[in-house]
Amino acid sequence: MTDPVLETKDDTSSMAKLVYILYLASIIVGLTGIIGVVIAYIKKNDSPEWLRSHFQFQIRTFWIGFLYIFIGSLLMLVLVGYLVLIFFVVWLIIRSVKGFLLIDKKQAHPNPTSWFF
Repeated sequence: MTDPVLETKDDTSSMAKLVYILYLASIIVGLTGIIGVVIAYIKKNDSPEWLRSHFQFQIRTFWIGFLYIFIGSLLMLVLVGYLVLIFFVVWLIIRSVKGFLLIDKKQAHPNPTSWFF
């Protein structure tokens, strides 16, 4: 028989991985990012400490990414916005893959309040 505490922790880490996957999918299908941030907000408080850092990182990733998209969209009128949006896609991929790999190692995110990677 499985331990319900371990099962809950595995479920929570799976949800954190799912959020990173949803963020990556949002590059193609934008709405999955919103679903991801909702999951992160819901799971943030009932997770182990090391996973809280990931959920905090994911929430910040969403809002900072939203800011990059907003600024990039405004600047598209002067063509600089395309560079901002390309930077956003690369930034999102790096943050999501880095976070996903840290969860696989069962490690807390070292700097969940970072603006970069």
